[in-house]
Amino acid sequence: MLTVSNVTKRYGQFVANNAVTLTVQPGRIFGLLGPNGAGKTTLIRMITNIIMPDEGAITLNGQPMSELAQESVGYLPEERGLYKKLTVGAQLAYFGRLKGLAQREATKRATEWLTRLDAAGWETKKVQELSKGMQQKVQFISTIMHEPSLVILDEPFSGLDPVNAQLLIDTVKSLQDSGRTIILSTHQMDQVEKLCDDIALINKGHVVLNGSVREVRAQQKSDRVFVEYRGDDTLLRSIDGTELINQSAGRTELRLVSTTADVVLKQLVELVSITRFDLAEPSLNDIFIKTVTGVGSNGSQSPER
Repeated sequence: MLTVSNVTKRYGQFVANNAVTLTVQPGRIFGLLGPNGAGKTTLIRMITNIIMPDEGAITLNGQPMSELAQESVGYLPEERGLYKKLTVGAQLAYFGRLKGLAQREATKRATEWLTRLDAAGWETKKVQELSKGMQQKVQFISTIMHEPSLVILDEPFSGLDPVNAQLLIDTVKSLQDSGRTIILSTHQMDQVEKLCDDIALINKGHVVLNGSVREVRAQQKSDRVFVEYRGDDTLLRSIDGTELINQSAGRTELRLVSTTADVVLKQLVELVSITRFDLAEPSLNDIFIKTVTGVGSNGSQSPER
């Protein structure tokens, strides 16, 4: 649906994006990840036609990104963009009209979405009366009420408590179920684990990881094993070449420091009766840290860098 081909953006001598190439498939949730200052926001602004790339091309449904194509995009920026003294109802109707909706239809959709997001009755409230989390709901509604085919969400869970964060997660999933394509930019790796089909990790303007979540995790070397067993817990606290992460009655988590899972298993079977032994895939949070810093979760230098 969206193709970013060799896109570069410079600000003077600073290169914000350097030959970035990405493909976002229709109907999928694509995680755009990276540390602060990596170039994510610059890339999003080029995708949404706010700024132009110096080199390369961006196409939406095979057509160059343009003002006309913008109408099929919904963009929730990380920074709030609401008018504080306007009421919620008037504000959402205004944003809907900017996206081509008639006044009556914009008002109708605003009311429906407020009800759907547990915000019924907010129409007469002024934005300045709302909490940060409540404002985030309003801005989210303004992003999707014109039913865009591509939805771009930059830190959408900021300011939300766990209940409302889960409500938004469910809503994003329902948007995907209805055929929407979604780009999600966030630092909350647990949300990425729950939502994303594909990810790209940008660091210092370059794409350093790209692929489906399953592929990316499978490509990373795991350094943790989980063991369930019957026997003396103290015997598993000093397995050669490992570091103890967690231990409870009959369950231990070890980090492989200078050994392999096969070697550890051979040691364990001589000490306790094993009922479960798993080599765990690394979490996206571990992959993020390792890729960006070159340092593994155990503090050791990554051999890949």
